[in-house]
Amino acid sequence: MVRDEYLLKMVNIEKNFPGVQALKGVNLNVSYGEIHALVGENGAGKSTLMKCLIGIYSPTSGEIFFDGQRIDHYSTADALGMGISMIHQELSPVLYRPIMENLWLGREPLNKLGLVDHQKMYEMSLAVLKEIELDEDPRTLMVNLTVAKMQMVEIAKAISYDAKLIIMDEPSSALTEHEEQQLFRIIRKLKEKGTSVVYISHRLSEIFEIADIVTVFRDGKNVGTERIDQLTMEQIIEMMIGRTMDEMYPKVPAEIGETILQVKNLSHRKFFRNISFEVRKGEILGIAGLVGAGRTEVIETIFGVRPKLSGEILVHGRPVAINSPRDAIANKMSFLTEDRRATGIFSVLGVDTNIAIPNYDQFLTKIGFVDHAAVKEACSDYVDKIQIKTPSLDQAIQHLSGGNQQKVLLARWLMTVPDILLLDEPTRGIDVGAKAEIYRLITMLAGQGKCIVMVSSELPEILGMSDRILVMHEGKMTGILDNTPDLNQNKVMRYATGTDDDFLD
Repeated sequence: MVRDEYLLKMVNIEKNFPGVQALKGVNLNVSYGEIHALVGENGAGKSTLMKCLIGIYSPTSGEIFFDGQRIDHYSTADALGMGISMIHQELSPVLYRPIMENLWLGREPLNKLGLVDHQKMYEMSLAVLKEIELDEDPRTLMVNLTVAKMQMVEIAKAISYDAKLIIMDEPSSALTEHEEQQLFRIIRKLKEKGTSVVYISHRLSEIFEIADIVTVFRDGKNVGTERIDQLTMEQIIEMMIGRTMDEMYPKVPAEIGETILQVKNLSHRKFFRNISFEVRKGEILGIAGLVGAGRTEVIETIFGVRPKLSGEILVHGRPVAINSPRDAIANKMSFLTEDRRATGIFSVLGVDTNIAIPNYDQFLTKIGFVDHAAVKEACSDYVDKIQIKTPSLDQAIQHLSGGNQQKVLLARWLMTVPDILLLDEPTRGIDVGAKAEIYRLITMLAGQGKCIVMVSSELPEILGMSDRILVMHEGKMTGILDNTPDLNQNKVMRYATGTDDDFLD
C-alpha cells in the first residue's frame, strides 16, 4: 500500500456550539515530519480545531484522516493510542506527586506481581528527561518546579507516547529564551525522526524560526496556508486581522511635561541595587533586560508589593513612603501585573466587579452602602471607552479573550485616575490584533499626560513604544538609552547582557 502524502487530513471541519459556529469548513493537511504552525487571533478557531483532532470535541461535520485511515467517534485515549498527543496551553500537573508519576500517569510500568515498578519508572523517566535536556531528578515533586520546568515536563510526557503527531499549544509562553531554544532543538530532533508537529503560537518571530508551513485562521476559517519562506511577518499579520496594518506600533510623540516619578538609588535585598531614573508627564519609559534581570521586581517594589532595602521614591518632587499597594494607589499609581491569571483577574467574577474592585470607595452612599447602579454605569462607560468585547458586565472574566481581560485590568486602574501607570508585560499571551489595540490605548494614555513605565521581554515592543529605555542586567542598571532612529535590538541586547563597553558601573 502506497503511503498517503499527508499524515493528517482534516476536511471541511465544522464545529457548532450553542449560538456560535466556531469552525466553518476548515481544511488542514500536515505532512510526515513537518512542523506546521497555526496562527490567528484569540477565538479564531486554532485550539478548537486541535481539540477536535485530539478527541476532546466531536466535529459537527467533516472528515478526519490520520496515517491513511479515516477516524471518527474517538476519545482522547484513542487519539493517544493512534499516535496523536497534545501539550495544552493551560498546565494541569499533579502538583504533590513526583515528575515520574506525572510522566507515566495511567500507564505505569508493572512488575510480575502487577504492582507499580518504581525503579523501572525512574529509569524510563531519566531517559525521557535526558531527551529534552531537563536535568531534574524524576523523584522531584512537581510543586517544586518553576512553571517553565513544568512546561518542559509536559513536553517530555508528549514525547514519551512516541507519537506520530504532537500538537503544541503555546508551548513557549512560560519559557525563558534559553529554554525556548532548547524546545526548538527538541522539535528539530522530532522532525528528523519523522514526527510531525502542529505548533500554535502568538509569537510570530518563533514561527519564522521553527516552522516549515503556516496556516492562518480568522473567524473560524482557514484563510491561507503557505510555506513560511514565502511570507513576511506583515503579510501574516494582515491575513490574521483581515485589514492592512501599516504600523504595528502606533506610537505618536506626546507632549513631554514635568517630572512626575523619580526613583533614587532604589535597592532590594535580593533582586536589584541602586536603580535610579525619572519619568515625565506624557513619557513612556521602557525597561528591558533578560529574564532574571530584576525588571519586574523593580516596579513591584515601587508599587509596594515588595519591601525596599534602601533608596527613595518621589512623586511630583515629593518623597513618598510606599509600604503597600494601598500607599501606591493613594499616590496615584497603578500596576498591571505580569501574570493576569495568577495576580490580576478574579476569574469567576464579572467584568464589572473586576473593574470596580479597587474603586468601591467612590460608590458609597451616605449610609455606607455600595451604589451598585452607579458601579454598573461607570463600568459600562469604561467598557465603551476602551472597547472591551463582552456580552454583558456580568460575564465572568475568565470567558473573555486574553486581550479583553487585559483591557478590563486597564479599565480597573484608569478608574482610579492615576498619574503613573506601571505596566509589566502588558501584551503577554494576547494575539497580534489585540496587541495593537493595547498599544493604541497606551499611546492614548501617554497623550493624556500619564507617566508610563513599561516592562517587556519583547525588544520590538520596547523599541516601538518607548521614548527612553532603561536596560538591566543581573539586578543592575546598565544604561538609559534615548530611543533614537539609530537605536536597534543589537545595541539593547549588548546592554542587557552587560557586554557594551559604555555600560554603567
